[in-house]
Amino acid sequence: MAKRSKKYQAALEKFDQNASYSIEEAVKLAKETSTVNFDASVEVAFRLGIDTRKNDQQIRGAIVLPHGTGKSQRVLVFAKGDKAKEAEAAGADYVGDQDYIQKINGGWFDFDVIVATPDMMGEVGKLGRVLGPKGLMPNPKTGTVTMDVTKAVEEIKAGKVEYRAEKSGIVHAAIGKVSFDEAKLADNFRALSDALSKAKPASAKGVYFKSVAVTSTMGPGVKVDPGEVRV
Repeated sequence: MAKRSKKYQAALEKFDQNASYSIEEAVKLAKETSTVNFDASVEVAFRLGIDTRKNDQQIRGAIVLPHGTGKSQRVLVFAKGDKAKEAEAAGADYVGDQDYIQKINGGWFDFDVIVATPDMMGEVGKLGRVLGPKGLMPNPKTGTVTMDVTKAVEEIKAGKVEYRAEKSGIVHAAIGKVSFDEAKLADNFRALSDALSKAKPASAKGVYFKSVAVTSTMGPGVKVDPGEVRV
């Protein structure tokens, strides 16, 4: 096991690691136990009672958080003609087609999110081997394959986050920054947990929210009472 820093050890002493806290208490502790000298992200991890081996229990989606994430997202849009102009007007950082496909094939990744119109997916799909492992492939489920590029870009810029259950059934997502006040973090937390509640597969049996924890970048995890996010 890796040796923890003195700052991390001191952070652990600020709360009971075996206890579960309310959402407000958990985000407050996540802020107080940040161990880095920059405005760290605050993240939440939900362990869900799902079997991701079953197609109908693979959870993936996106949500615009009420108060954003505090992070500026660089958006690349694959589109042509009028849709390219719409993307530029909406504030996309990069807009193009074959030129950016060639750049990505050459190792360029100076962007955070890709949006593509459906007619571009035949070409963008060829980038699957490089975009897939990085989680950058556009997907209709997250609203990144769409003809409404204006809405897609504006939502991403406003603080849209994507979520996806890992093989183990865990969903990780950022809900803001340590600099956010507790009320905003709690609002963002509830918005995400509500989205996951609505996404519960009909075939998932038993306890859905098995465990929940909030943490800051490189900080300790603070357990949240699962009853606070019960379906």
